[in-house]
Amino acid sequence: MRAFLFPGQGSQAVGMGAALSAASRAARDVFEAVDEALGQNLFRLMRDGPDDELRLTENAQPAIMANSMAVFAALTREGHVDLAKAAQFVAGHSLGEYSALCAAGSFNLATTAKLLKLRGQAMQAAVPVGVGAMAALLGADLELAQTIADAAAQGEVCAVANDNDPGQVVLSGHKGAIDRAIGLAKDMGAKRAVPLPVSAPFHCPLMQPAAEAMQDALSYVVVDEPVVPIFANVTASPITDPDSIRSLLVDQVTGMVRWRESISEMVDAGVDEFIELGGKVLGSMVKRTAPDVKVTSVVTIEDIEALAKEIA
Repeated sequence: MRAFLFPGQGSQAVGMGAALSAASRAARDVFEAVDEALGQNLFRLMRDGPDDELRLTENAQPAIMANSMAVFAALTREGHVDLAKAAQFVAGHSLGEYSALCAAGSFNLATTAKLLKLRGQAMQAAVPVGVGAMAALLGADLELAQTIADAAAQGEVCAVANDNDPGQVVLSGHKGAIDRAIGLAKDMGAKRAVPLPVSAPFHCPLMQPAAEAMQDALSYVVVDEPVVPIFANVTASPITDPDSIRSLLVDQVTGMVRWRESISEMVDAGVDEFIELGGKVLGSMVKRTAPDVKVTSVVTIEDIEALAKEIA
């Protein structure tokens, strides 16, 4: 059994999509459609930078989705891969959940781009720059990370944002609390704590204003049933019901990304092959969670052609 995975924030880089756009008409169509939907030349920013502008959350989120969907379009339209036949599940890490839903037919491309632009703007606006922060705990499992977060909070928000794999958990919250967590981490048993270069504290209660903005936006959007089930970030379980999808996307803004559990649950369901579309971030997390599975990262036209030959 096979699952298609879609990366989240942090996988953006200047130059992304440029070679693929030159090699694939289907990929170019995706980049042009996203530009048109957003009324901005996002692809030029992806291709040429500057980096600091691409890293802005409101640009990075739709850009990462566009890159994943360009890979997906080249694979399905030119490589003749049918998602419903090729994979039993889809899943995406944080914003990647929107890419997964777009691939599975729950959202069209223009809607996905607009939702992610809004999501990025709402997340950035929810907390003033400098008030929040995030840090990755390395060599820490979920239980230890929660213990460190509880010790560091001291009346401020310090929450587990991402349970990525058995040895990497991300904390999010007020900057003071995250700084305290970084200071406590090693003494409490983590290998080390690394502050993350993010502009807002994602996936914690401080994001509640952004959750409300997404609830409003999603209430106007048609959500179709996906052609294959999607593993939701906040439940680590498969869903197909449109109302549940809408509700869980709202919960996801403030809730923990249960990535490790999602991978484990997919393996338990019989998945033995994971394919990451548009990035090389998730594969290592998957392997640390499930060492025996096959993991493939698909980014270039050569990657796409090789995969299409294998599974079409």
